[in-house]
Amino acid sequence: MRGLLMIGAAVLLTGCVSSPSLSGTRGAPSFESLQQMCTAQTVDYGKDAQGVYEVLFDAYVANRRGRLSNEDFCAFQASIAQRHASEGVSTDPHMRNQWVEFFTTQRTKALSWRAAVDPTLRSG
Repeated sequence: MRGLLMIGAAVLLTGCVSSPSLSGTRGAPSFESLQQMCTAQTVDYGKDAQGVYEVLFDAYVANRRGRLSNEDFCAFQASIAQRHASEGVSTDPHMRNQWVEFFTTQRTKALSWRAAVDPTLRSG
């Protein structure tokens, strides 16, 4: 379990360094634009918005570079939106913890996809 926590922390730190900010980053699509790639309706992620943006941006990079199909990108995005709606907005600590566990797994997936196509994430 301790190993998983350390991996999760490393993944989150890497995401902070290599992902755009909600307030704007030159050359990166906005959070809204990323969401609208799959559906016209955007989701309000509240306090989770920055983290979700980083995950979607990593998946977007993998998508743009051919690692992830449009269909898989949209399914990934939809799964995050659905789980956030059912668990992420909950005030129940157990439900919120389920969201955090799910989201950490999704973050790891997205970062893995991006690392496969982005050499800046593989350099030591």
